[in-house]
Amino acid sequence: MVETLTGHNRSNGISYTELLEGDKVRAPEVYFEESPMEPGLTEVEVSRYWTKEEHDREVEMLWKRVWQMACHKDDIKDVGDTHVYDIAGLSFIVVRVSEDEIKAYPNSCMHRGRAICDNHKKGQKALRCPFHGWSWELDGKLKEVPCQWDFPTVSEETHSLKEVRVGEWGGFVFINPDPNCEPLEDFLGDLDRHFQIPFERRYKAAHMIKRLPCNWKIAQEAFMESYHVVGTHPELMPAFADANSKYDVWHNVSRAMSAHGAPSPHTDLENPDPTAFPDQKAFQSFIHPISKHTFKRLEENRVEVSLPNGKSGIFDMEANYIEGDLKSADPHMCNWIGGKIAPEEEDMPMVFTDVSAHMMRDEAAQARREEMRPTWGDDVDKISDADLTDAIFYSVFPNMSPWADFNPIFYRFRPDGDNPEQSLHEVMFMVALPEGAERPEPAKCTFLDLHDDYTEATEFGSYLNKVFNQDYINHKAMQKGVKNQPHGVSIFAQYQESKIRHFHETLEKWLTSKEPPKSPKLEAAE
Repeated sequence: MVETLTGHNRSNGISYTELLEGDKVRAPEVYFEESPMEPGLTEVEVSRYWTKEEHDREVEMLWKRVWQMACHKDDIKDVGDTHVYDIAGLSFIVVRVSEDEIKAYPNSCMHRGRAICDNHKKGQKALRCPFHGWSWELDGKLKEVPCQWDFPTVSEETHSLKEVRVGEWGGFVFINPDPNCEPLEDFLGDLDRHFQIPFERRYKAAHMIKRLPCNWKIAQEAFMESYHVVGTHPELMPAFADANSKYDVWHNVSRAMSAHGAPSPHTDLENPDPTAFPDQKAFQSFIHPISKHTFKRLEENRVEVSLPNGKSGIFDMEANYIEGDLKSADPHMCNWIGGKIAPEEEDMPMVFTDVSAHMMRDEAAQARREEMRPTWGDDVDKISDADLTDAIFYSVFPNMSPWADFNPIFYRFRPDGDNPEQSLHEVMFMVALPEGAERPEPAKCTFLDLHDDYTEATEFGSYLNKVFNQDYINHKAMQKGVKNQPHGVSIFAQYQESKIRHFHETLEKWLTSKEPPKSPKLEAAE
């Protein structure tokens, strides 16, 4: 029974805050804070997702003026290390000039404009253009021009590299091409108060970039709400309170908080349902909690779907019909059950007991504490149940998504060059470290092209990657569908899609303001 009208302005069932109130280890007070977006209608013209005109406007009015994360300090750990940061058609070099200084420059030779760096480099003594050999010191000063006698107007004063504004937060390096921009500290505001463990104490344990067949905003929006769980990720519903998620917004920051333990209010379940996975394995079989359709893996790319009335059919992982008296099936569940699985993860267990939501949260949190105890010691007993079980994910305008303290997920979304219909989905595992722990080397990046399956990035595990694969089904269909939207606009739910509403209202300010929007000043602490 899909929940529709409830008689009040939220879904049925226990609210996220009520769940927090019942946890044994209390959540940080900032999680209880209420800062919802004002109700209202937000409509966005769908041309914003695919036209070159809108893409070019974003380059001029957003990417050339806004603070944006370029890389992590660990990517350029030693003097002379460089990182090439590309956004749309723009390209920048981020370089460690000294142990304590990082600078950034447009990635363009002052001679004829060739990109100075084609890719990331280690231990460079200078920045040298491969075309004609012009070179610059790491601090940007012009170093050498072959046959300089032939360039009478060229000097260190006129042709040193032009610096781009640089800032740092949480171990990440930010750049802003606008020399008159506000300080990064003003732009981010009091973001730090949302994290109990500073981001400086996280290291990059895994890293991938996946090319997607959709606009960067379509990609990002798919990860800004839990409203899509009922249609896209039904496997979560037996123990995930999707439609009872909590959403808050601040100036350049928004937050979603989705609870583990309580079942979806779209179902008729009061407690989490362990029978949804008949084989007690995550990818071998599943009973849909609403339709009661059973999905059973026969082999890779083959799924048997059975209905309560006895009808059944066999489908591939894209829900294409193969045989049987049942002719259609849920594509997202066919992908989940019949899609690729990383080697040795085919039998990943999915076991939980028939208990209340609070008991399940307590069991899951305690199990996680015991996993962490060898590294964190008894400090794990102070970590809240919410931090160990829930999906608590932030968005920092325009395109960065850090998750809360003990969920390592970290996203970034970028246009793929000057193609408004492709984007780059970047995923990192930023793992928290105990204070004083030795910092491991950052993980190397795995690149996945358009037709590569997410599960090829094995360092992220099959569970998360298969969730991404379900989202991927929507990405390509969204990019196709927005061009045919009869009303010419997308509309967003007042509350459950308030993070997206907040993003678009903020984006609209940047795209229509002659001067970059300024952030409110924080009051000085007493």
